[in-house]
Amino acid sequence: MTGRTPSLTPPDDAVAPVRHADAPAPGELLGAHYEYCFGCGDGQPHGLHLQARAAAGEGVAITAEFTVLPEHQGAPGLAHGGVLATALDETLGSLNWLLRVIAVTGRLETDFVRPVPVGTVLHLDAEVTAVAGRKIYSTATGRIGGPDGPVAVRADALFIEVKVDHFIDNGRPDEIQAAMQDPDQVRRARAFEVNP
Repeated sequence: MTGRTPSLTPPDDAVAPVRHADAPAPGELLGAHYEYCFGCGDGQPHGLHLQARAAAGEGVAITAEFTVLPEHQGAPGLAHGGVLATALDETLGSLNWLLRVIAVTGRLETDFVRPVPVGTVLHLDAEVTAVAGRKIYSTATGRIGGPDGPVAVRADALFIEVKVDHFIDNGRPDEIQAAMQDPDQVRRARAFEVNP
């Protein structure tokens, strides 16, 4: 991205990210972090149903895809910019599962490079670039026409690591209680993974 704001530039004492030993293996599908998440959940009929996978290599990176449906359009036949920003945010937030931390979006800067038509598959790549205390710096790119196609959207983000209390104190009690009572320990942990 050009013109990155100072708040998205890692400080001099930032360190390289380290993939958690229990993170999903390269190529492994991450799955939805929460059934009712608009970005990745299967329980949202008009959601993005974004599918993310742990990327190969040593870094903290993922790939993801979603198909732009008629329900996602803004201008006739084109994806709504807010939907594209959501796809970038969801992809960037999924990176935190590879670090095994609970984090929320602190800042997201998005560039819209070219229109994304309805029916297009958006191919997303994201990686954590640096970590400084509770701050996690990351970047993502969305391409059309294939994983090596032309860039349509890109973003830089800052995520802030939080405790689960952030969700308990601010979420609706019924949903919080239902998520916390899930007998599947991984689903229970992931329900609180990337929400703002």
